[in-house]
Amino acid sequence: MESDYTSDRRFQDVSQNPPSRNNTLGRGKTLSRPERHLPVAPLLSGKKEQENSWDIWVIFSRVITFWAPGIALSSLGGLRDAQSQQAWREKVALCIIAAVMGAVVAFLTVGFATVLCPPSQENNPNQYARFGESPGNLGIAGWQFNVSNARSVPNLNFTKLMIEQNGQDITNSFKRSEPPQCSPRPIQQFTIVRDSVCAPDNCINRTLELNETTLKTLNVFNTSRKVGFDWSQLNSPSLENYLVVDGFVLNLDPYIAAHPTANQSDKMDVIIRKVLAGTHGKDATRLLFGKESTKDAVNCLIAKYYAGNIDKQTIGCFTSQLFLYISLTVILGIVLTRFAMACVFNWFISHRLALPPKNNNNSRRVAPMPISQHGGQNSISYANSNVKIMNDVGNDLFTVLLVTCYSEGEIGIRATCESMAATDYPDERKLLFLICDGIITGSGESKSTPDICIGLMELDPAIKDPQPQSYIAVAAGSKQHNMAKVYAGHFGRRVPMITVVKCGTNAEAGKPKPGNRGKRDSQIILMSFFSRVTYNERMCPLEYDLFGKIHHLMGVTPDFFELVLMVDADTKVYPDSLRLLVNCMCNDNLIMGLCGETRIANKRGSFTTAIQVFEYYISHHLGKGFESVFGGVTCLPGCFCMYRLKTRKGDNDWVPIITKPEIVQEYSQNAVDTLHQKNLLLLGEDRFLTTLMLRNFPHRKMMFCPQAICKTIVPDEFKVLLSQRRRWINSTIHNLMELVLVRNLCGTFCFSMQFVIFMELIGTVVLPVAILLTYSLIANSILNPPKQFSDLIPLLMLIMILGLPAITILLTTRKMVYIAWMFIYILALPIWNFILPTYAYWHFDDFSWGETRKVDGETKGDDHGKKEGKFDASKVPLKRWEDWERSRIRRERRNKDRQLQAAPIPPLPYNNTQTLTVNDNTRLLRNGRDDAHYSETASNHSVSSVPEAGQPAQFYDYNLTQQLNPAQPYGYYQQKQHNYNIRNDRGPYSDQYNPDYRQNQQGQY
Repeated sequence: MESDYTSDRRFQDVSQNPPSRNNTLGRGKTLSRPERHLPVAPLLSGKKEQENSWDIWVIFSRVITFWAPGIALSSLGGLRDAQSQQAWREKVALCIIAAVMGAVVAFLTVGFATVLCPPSQENNPNQYARFGESPGNLGIAGWQFNVSNARSVPNLNFTKLMIEQNGQDITNSFKRSEPPQCSPRPIQQFTIVRDSVCAPDNCINRTLELNETTLKTLNVFNTSRKVGFDWSQLNSPSLENYLVVDGFVLNLDPYIAAHPTANQSDKMDVIIRKVLAGTHGKDATRLLFGKESTKDAVNCLIAKYYAGNIDKQTIGCFTSQLFLYISLTVILGIVLTRFAMACVFNWFISHRLALPPKNNNNSRRVAPMPISQHGGQNSISYANSNVKIMNDVGNDLFTVLLVTCYSEGEIGIRATCESMAATDYPDERKLLFLICDGIITGSGESKSTPDICIGLMELDPAIKDPQPQSYIAVAAGSKQHNMAKVYAGHFGRRVPMITVVKCGTNAEAGKPKPGNRGKRDSQIILMSFFSRVTYNERMCPLEYDLFGKIHHLMGVTPDFFELVLMVDADTKVYPDSLRLLVNCMCNDNLIMGLCGETRIANKRGSFTTAIQVFEYYISHHLGKGFESVFGGVTCLPGCFCMYRLKTRKGDNDWVPIITKPEIVQEYSQNAVDTLHQKNLLLLGEDRFLTTLMLRNFPHRKMMFCPQAICKTIVPDEFKVLLSQRRRWINSTIHNLMELVLVRNLCGTFCFSMQFVIFMELIGTVVLPVAILLTYSLIANSILNPPKQFSDLIPLLMLIMILGLPAITILLTTRKMVYIAWMFIYILALPIWNFILPTYAYWHFDDFSWGETRKVDGETKGDDHGKKEGKFDASKVPLKRWEDWERSRIRRERRNKDRQLQAAPIPPLPYNNTQTLTVNDNTRLLRNGRDDAHYSETASNHSVSSVPEAGQPAQFYDYNLTQQLNPAQPYGYYQQKQHNYNIRNDRGPYSDQYNPDYRQNQQGQY
């Protein structure tokens, strides 16, 4: 359920009038949470509940891997702990399930038709010569014999019989021996079994043995085709004593002639006469096979009275063909529908979505931006001092440009920041927000990633030397406590810029990758911050520090921000991309997330990069284009996507989107134990975030904007591509397993996104088998060319599947060069559909990033997911914003009082009407406080009993009262650092002021 809140938040009055206590930063009405009473949507990887050792999946994985005891896994496999062993067992179980699904697909594709329609029945109509439609032929023992030149003998005139009825059965005209099928004693109870094949009225010519010599003497030749009968012919008077058993036609004229009256004590006789008396077909199969005694006699009847077969297609062949046509129709229907919808989206939807939005009635005035004046100490002026409300923002929505950095080089990070700063969007409405995931030095780099990022900034002089602030990280054990520094300044052409450097705690000093907690933790820093701002919930020191510095840079409180653009540090954004994405958000308020097209910057770097060009293109323009028609793009790539922080609802109401607490809570899980959870949260966090959004807001839209373009660097070595796609394929499978459970997506049954996701899941799992079947089909078509249209259908479908992307290129981008890239992609199909999936499946239990991001000095197994120690929550104080502000104001006034007490009192000017003593002046200064600062109600859960518990060491003039409270010189806090370490009122938070966290003169950590 979407929650909404009312906001009357205003831009702060930043006039140059003398400051007063009434201009303290105000926090308007924040939202309540009416959705808290509702149950959270079901999630396979949801919040960990009570341990259940009888979990069905765990039991299944252990049973399926019974042949691998724990001792063997520990000694031979190197899996020492129980969690690794269980992950291995689950991996094997998943691989077995994938193999079974592949075997089922292979059976349905190849074996199913063979079982239902054996080769002997496959061309059933071509094996028979129809009764009555074969001139010059007569039937003997079920075979058509050519008697055109036969020599007639007494009692057997071939010419006369041929003229009377061609194809008629003349088997009884020859002498035959008793068939061995009639010898078993149990079936001797039936008269038809005991009767001799040459009873007194049978075998007209007892001297003519039915053998090859006799037929050759009579000049009768076998045509190698059996006598075929149609069901309608069996109802004719000339065939009144013919019946069918399992497709075989039996001529019972001799038996009926020998026994004209019924024998009620004979079960076989009763069944035969019942079937012959029927008028709706003469099939005795069900009656004869219904009892064991009569079933055993069937072979005897066929051997004695066989006259031919039903020449129609058998039920098995009919069923196999029906299944073939249905499956081909479904698959082809999905392929054609995806193609058609992608074209519809490209032609009619995408360009309208990115059009400039209509101007609303509110003025699109620019928000007041602080402009530092370097001439005076910490003096700040503002371009606009008008008071504005949220509706004054217009269509230039405040947007955070989030760049997550890990081990990228300076060239890539600089190119990304320059492209973001150069976008066609007002500088005062965008905030460049970099997060460095630990003190990391990339492979081959001379400077650490934080040094690179800070070196790109023009630091704000007022806040040049930040202190590390604590926050709760996405990690296990003691690593939940992490610390980060917040640098504020500008980039390039005065674009506001924030850089968060995760530097770690004292305990991580000297360890590799201090502060590193992963990309998901970097995203959570931003998401959790805006969620707490939106709901006015308790903040950690890092979030309070971010609040003040963002307000200092932007001139507005952070709750004015509505959008966040997420890009990777090796991505270059086109100048108009940001504007186009914001246009889409403004044109459709239901859009909660969207992405643009990602192109490859190093496409000609190697064969490895060349095979990825068409794959990137088709995944966007065909896959995401189709999904966008229904507003359900299942994966917004983390290298270039935009989400709503919140969306407008009416005039003053707002709906939190990515800041919804349920999304933040589920996305920030640190108890990641099962293999399924690890594949979701450690390998495919970007796709999982999309999954969370779709599940929490199934009626909102996830879209693709093809006009917004970025370029990124893709792996140019096969081992790096192998590592990357291992993560992507495994996370795709596990995320599709989540999405297929969301029932209220667009459509119903086979015409729904849920069905499309299910088919995509099956298709991904059976990719290795599918490519093997594809090549076997091609080889079989070359060795055995199709002889009829039904044999051509699979080949035509394959050509259509491979050819439709080329048509998509012609109808959408019309760039013929992509057809050349398509042929390179087709040559690499064994890599995409066999090598990469097979490798990924066998590495289901590998949760590392492998070769994708290399760090100097990193060894295999170094990761932030390992649990070390126990988390001490007291190290990260949480207080509401107003409580942090109250503590800051109290401390500033106390410091001012100390300064006043220590400073000499200047002589007062002489005044005849009023004389003030020194004590009176000091008393007025001390007591002239406005209690309005303390009028807000503090949270019962806030840590406010100790006024300064956990307060950061450096305080900034968030209320724009520099004239009243001038900032201290830069070296002031370093000189007074020791005072904070010995004061008792700092509590457990004093560790953050350790000088170890500071930079040295060379700027190294």
